[in-house]
Amino acid sequence: MRAGDLVFLSGQIPLTPEGELNNACFEDEANQVMQNLAVVCKAAGGGLDDLVKLNVYVTDLGNFAALNEIMAAYLSEPYPARAAVQVAALPRGVRVEIEGVMRLCAA
Repeated sequence: MRAGDLVFLSGQIPLTPEGELNNACFEDEANQVMQNLAVVCKAAGGGLDDLVKLNVYVTDLGNFAALNEIMAAYLSEPYPARAAVQVAALPRGVRVEIEGVMRLCAA
């Protein structure tokens, strides 16, 4: 959903392009979610470097260090602002979901 120069990205879970869950382990899930975010950003006319805010939902904050490493592989400094929240459950039993806000400069 675009509003001015902001694009609000729906939460992404670790679904492959074929609609299958990529959930063998937390790291697989987090990588798939970041890949999905990249595809959604591109479809909206931007990229991961255009992200300004991320909301991260995990079922276990014990995975936070692994999540930080994975996110650092996909994102560049300055990193987007981020909130991380532990939740009781996520759709389809996944361990991580990420939503974001992207800023696109006027062409």
